[in-house]
Amino acid sequence: VWGGGGNGSRGESWPGPPCDERLCSALPLRALIPVTAVCVGLFVVGVAGNVLTVLVICGHRDMKTTTNLCLGSMAVSDLLILLGLPFDLYCLWRSRPWIFGQLLCRLSHYLSEGCTYCTILHITALTVERYLDICFPLKAKVVVTKRRVKAVIGALWAFALLLAGPFFSLVGMEQPDNRTDFSRECKPTSQALESGLLGITFWVTTSYFVLPVVCLNVLYSCIGRELWRNKGRLRGPSTALRERGHRQTIKILGVVVLAFIICWLPFHIGRIIFINTRDTRMMLFSQYFNIFALQLFYLSASISPVFYNLISKKYRAAVYKLLLPHRSTERAFTITREAGGYTETSTRMRNE
Repeated sequence: VWGGGGNGSRGESWPGPPCDERLCSALPLRALIPVTAVCVGLFVVGVAGNVLTVLVICGHRDMKTTTNLCLGSMAVSDLLILLGLPFDLYCLWRSRPWIFGQLLCRLSHYLSEGCTYCTILHITALTVERYLDICFPLKAKVVVTKRRVKAVIGALWAFALLLAGPFFSLVGMEQPDNRTDFSRECKPTSQALESGLLGITFWVTTSYFVLPVVCLNVLYSCIGRELWRNKGRLRGPSTALRERGHRQTIKILGVVVLAFIICWLPFHIGRIIFINTRDTRMMLFSQYFNIFALQLFYLSASISPVFYNLISKKYRAAVYKLLLPHRSTERAFTITREAGGYTETSTRMRNE
């Protein structure tokens, strides 16, 4: 197991359970079953939650705020990440032979890596948008428009997929000479391992995690200082409403960022352990650690909609309306633009 999570979990075979044509698993059965149960649960929750997020944002005009557009795009990225989970589960149960062909081997790694970068960039962009809206509200009204946000989202996707390009050549379907088809594996190529390119790439991609985390800490420090400075300075209903909206949005994004750091730190630690491991005992530790990191990796792609549902009344009401459109009652909401799209006042009305 290599890579610490995602489709990067497939790699060289460490010492483990027996491997033959009938069974070739990365873990003993007593560990494989609970890991599989967790992954299946994450897949179901993640796919359902992210699909609902996309449908809610696309289907409700009042949900199409600049912040929510980024959250919707991030949900698409998380969905694509989750599509790699069945391949990882297959490799946990049967690390070889790889039966899905060369294209799917490379494409699954590429999409997983590209969407990982994309999610990181989206979280950073969301924090920058909140920073501008709170620290420079007048300028933000002019600069942060839906049209520009859509352009930024497109640029983030293009940049992330471009950064992931090397993984098309770093991984592939490997089959040693004079071996049967059973030996086919989807893993880092021999050239990538021997040349050191894989290790260099892992260190570079780790910087894509470290630099945004530093940026997020700086921005949240500035946001917190600004909110503290303005606390109680201005009075009035509109100011209180705007401040409440800021705090609601910061609460959501703060939880998402915290989950991002907790879930993805083991991902990158696992990669560093992998490229620096030579001892057999450490190889075995690396394999088990990376399987733990794999579950956290997919947890990060599944948990955001759960946070939205727990924190945002508006999101809960929109999901309720989407799933139960013919119920006799529904919630009607008005949005305050100054509140960043999350402040809501609700009334109950009866459908006629």
